[in-house]
Amino acid sequence: MARRATRRAAEPPASLARALRAAEAAEAKRAENVVILDLRAQTLVTDYFVICTGGSRVQLRAIRDAVAEALVDAPRRGLPEGDEAAGWVLLDYGDVVVHVFAPEARGFYRLERLWADAPVVAR
Repeated sequence: MARRATRRAAEPPASLARALRAAEAAEAKRAENVVILDLRAQTLVTDYFVICTGGSRVQLRAIRDAVAEALVDAPRRGLPEGDEAAGWVLLDYGDVVVHVFAPEARGFYRLERLWADAPVVAR
């Protein structure tokens, strides 16, 4: 008797799970306009951008710290760039890059427009 092949649903990449955890951690600190962009078809540099806005330096720091804590088990340590005083903080985990912006900086950099071809991950 021939054995029927069973299809397993493809599991989402681990990088997507990390991006979702980062977004949840940012939202837990009241980040606004949290967006996850799927960049896998656009660049080899990273799989996902997580982009969010914080209203003050204190909130930017709180979001950064919450994301770092949520991704403490990531294979690569989140290398920080920028600072709260500049209105922009970035955490680079290799396959996930988290951008935490003050409103003015987010409007200036407009990453969603720059990467407009990238699909937004539905949550």
